[in-house]
Amino acid sequence: MRSIWNGSISFGLVTIPIKMYSGSEERKLELDMLDKNDHARIRYKRVNEVTGEEVEWKDIVKGYRQDDSYIVLEKEDFDKANMKKSRTIDIEEFIEEKDVADVLFKKPYFLEPQKDGEKSYNLLKEALKDTGKLGVATFVMRAKENLSLVGVYKDALVLHVIRFSDEIRDPSELKLPDTKVSKKEIDMAKSLIEQYTEEFNFEKYKDVYNDQLLKIIKAKTGGKKTKVEKFESKATPATDLMAQLKASLDKKKKKSKAS
Repeated sequence: MRSIWNGSISFGLVTIPIKMYSGSEERKLELDMLDKNDHARIRYKRVNEVTGEEVEWKDIVKGYRQDDSYIVLEKEDFDKANMKKSRTIDIEEFIEEKDVADVLFKKPYFLEPQKDGEKSYNLLKEALKDTGKLGVATFVMRAKENLSLVGVYKDALVLHVIRFSDEIRDPSELKLPDTKVSKKEIDMAKSLIEQYTEEFNFEKYKDVYNDQLLKIIKAKTGGKKTKVEKFESKATPATDLMAQLKASLDKKKKKSKAS
């Protein structure tokens, strides 16, 4: 890893020189924008690098570079990779909030002590671990002040960049429903949540979309057509809500017995 920021952490009169490293990375295929007519790469301002001519958006496609040529991806290819995930936020299980390490849901940066900062680094780390607390801090990086939380993850100090309150939009602008739900419906939904509650296993979840997209690219390389996965998402009618909740509970119970 390469450090992206050097400085120090201080608490009280204790100063700890540190280096900061990005604690996460994007897992995404590198796709270039191409002219669909000759597969030449599109540069900044949408210019064809071969002809020098500007290319209109309607003539731009995306391509995956393979050796000295491109595999061109159409819009439907991205849906084919996983039609359901492209259309649905699918809750697979429920977990206890306390089981999720902060590093998973904030922008994390790992901190490493510099020379002469080793003992004070361990002092802050152990104190945070024992108290179960997070340190609130501000610092400037790339000409921007950042609000952050400092905690511990896998025996290392980790800094989570969070947002200032004035950076959070007001959800009151959303058109939220005021439809009433009955106590019986809420109790049924709570039972369903309990049935689907598991101990959180971080390793269980994998990013499969890129793998599926690569399969489509390989199929196109060989001139094969990928079968389109049919998927249609329909809203559950309010009148069917109890029936669907009960059916969901029954399905989960049968699955639990089978396993």
